[in-house]
Amino acid sequence: MADYDLFVIGAGSGGVRGARVSAAHGARVAVAEEYRVGGTCVIRGCVPKKLLVYGAHFAEDLEDAAMFGWDVPTKRFDWAVLRDNVLSEVDRLEGAYGETLGTHGVEIIRERAVLTGPNSVRLASGREATADKILIATGARPQLPRIESIEHAITSNEVFHLDKIPQRIVIVGGGYIANEFAGIFHEFGSQVTLVNRTDVLLRHYDQQIVDRLLQISVRKGIDFKFNSKIERIEKLESGRIHMTMTGCDDFEADQLLFATGRVPNLEGLGCEAAGVEVTDQGAIKVDDDNRTSAPSIYAVGDVTNRVQLTPVAIREAQAFADTVFGNKPTRVDYGCIPSAVFSHPPLAAVGMTEGEARNRLGSVKVYTSDFRPMKNVLAGRNERSLYKLIVDGTTDRIVGLHMIGPDAPEILQAAAIAVRAQLKKSDFDATVALHPTMAEELVLMR
Repeated sequence: MADYDLFVIGAGSGGVRGARVSAAHGARVAVAEEYRVGGTCVIRGCVPKKLLVYGAHFAEDLEDAAMFGWDVPTKRFDWAVLRDNVLSEVDRLEGAYGETLGTHGVEIIRERAVLTGPNSVRLASGREATADKILIATGARPQLPRIESIEHAITSNEVFHLDKIPQRIVIVGGGYIANEFAGIFHEFGSQVTLVNRTDVLLRHYDQQIVDRLLQISVRKGIDFKFNSKIERIEKLESGRIHMTMTGCDDFEADQLLFATGRVPNLEGLGCEAAGVEVTDQGAIKVDDDNRTSAPSIYAVGDVTNRVQLTPVAIREAQAFADTVFGNKPTRVDYGCIPSAVFSHPPLAAVGMTEGEARNRLGSVKVYTSDFRPMKNVLAGRNERSLYKLIVDGTTDRIVGLHMIGPDAPEILQAAAIAVRAQLKKSDFDATVALHPTMAEELVLMR
């Protein structure tokens, strides 16, 4: 008999869900984690970053407060207070994740595990363990370019541990992580320059919405350098970083942050020894049931590089556990996944962009609402929101919904249900508006 019914490598969002649900189905489960329980999202990703976003929003809220009758005599930000409180919350969540696993009878092994065969792993301590099934959920890590002195740059992993807020920071990248941290550091008082090797930001989002974010960001004072690239990094005696550039002038900054994508954590994992095939891009190949080329080994989450989103990893892990141990075959539907960028202001989307819809459907109707939120009007803030509905011109079905403005991600979560349910524009039109809200614009577009 094997030591376990299931051995999970990696205790991030996917690994924890897969382990917990499999144990609830009656499996004997162990999970190995070499760093901290909770993975990228809880320890150094979505959760602490969103807390920084909340902290950053106070900069504008305090500035706007005077027009609402509030006298705020001083506005002083203490990075160390926020940083330490965020890290304390991360510690609390890590403990809660561990307790949840323990409550479900999952054995937590706090050391690295590598594959030695289709049914076996070796722990860092030298112990060998066997399992009927193995689930790989090792996630991904920030990608760094091969540039001399790259060790002087940081990634999103290190942001949460900075000693102080840099006076000037250069952020490299054009995706959601780069744009989110650009907004955060700007609100904290840093001079922010975002460097991107192309002229496209947030490639998979509707470009009209992205253009609005760019306009607002530039007006706020964030500097964008497109079609530019860092060729060389040099740490100066002053402690500042000098960057030799192509495409724009050279820079000096107090901090350099790379947010140029993430790569699956497969290094030294033993995939070859276990017969697990890997793609040319360095991700684990899986089928629709999360099974690898080794029939006893499965993989979920960022390590498969399908959709690098925490809720997707959780769905994949749930489907794995229900299928393999719950006698309830389940597959994940990747067709209508909502997503958000917690920029300043945030944007959110679900379904097809206007360009995708025109290419795939041909006949498309586009409805927009371009408005100034009531709060911004009274505050004297000229920032405008933009909502956009993409409708199939033949069936009247809403196939895409895109938003930028305050609380856009919160509004979109409910609206995404309507898109997923294939509701029509007429269904939105027939819904009574909830006034006065920003969300009512969704049912008022004509």
